[in-house]
Amino acid sequence: MPLQNRVDPFGAIHAHSARGLFMGNRGGRIHDPATRTLTKRRYASRAWIICLGDFKGRSRIVMGESYTELFFLDEATALASGHRPCFECQRARAIEFSRFFAAGNGLAAMKAPDIDAILHSERLDANVRRRLPLRDMHFLPDGSFLDVSGYPCLVLGGKLLGWSFDGYHDNPAPHASDGVILTPPSTLRALEAGYRPVIHPTGLSHGT
Repeated sequence: MPLQNRVDPFGAIHAHSARGLFMGNRGGRIHDPATRTLTKRRYASRAWIICLGDFKGRSRIVMGESYTELFFLDEATALASGHRPCFECQRARAIEFSRFFAAGNGLAAMKAPDIDAILHSERLDANVRRRLPLRDMHFLPDGSFLDVSGYPCLVLGGKLLGWSFDGYHDNPAPHASDGVILTPPSTLRALEAGYRPVIHPTGLSHGT
């Protein structure tokens, strides 16, 4: 049976066999090592990070005694769910993200705790989710996500691509008139400022 550690763009955690391109965590352990199942908690701190699956040859027992390893289809998925790049295993990438995050949000240079505090407040506030007519979708940057009739959809190349744990496919709600932006507002502004998230190859093949 697959473990419950695969994250969707809504931020929910599921049991699924697909691993995805990136790993991450939510600041500590949110599972029971004895049963390798999640507790009722869905985060251990404000630091929700995106990590590389392979770093310096480190080997881990997934959902063991340490933090709870989570897995994402790609970086765009992880960003939509409220995570940000790790300053240890992805230092250059994290610095780049922090630079665009600061620029997009009109702020001074950002350290990890500053970013975490902003993202955490947005994760807790359902009112930050903005509804958008799909005719205005072209205003959204590539790599952002919309909830379209209950389906998470990636914005890429002027198209909406349906998301799944295995990859992207055609828009599952082609007749919908509007959607709700899933990507947190501050991260969305980082994308608008020029940050380009890693997108799964299935998205790139559909989006071009």
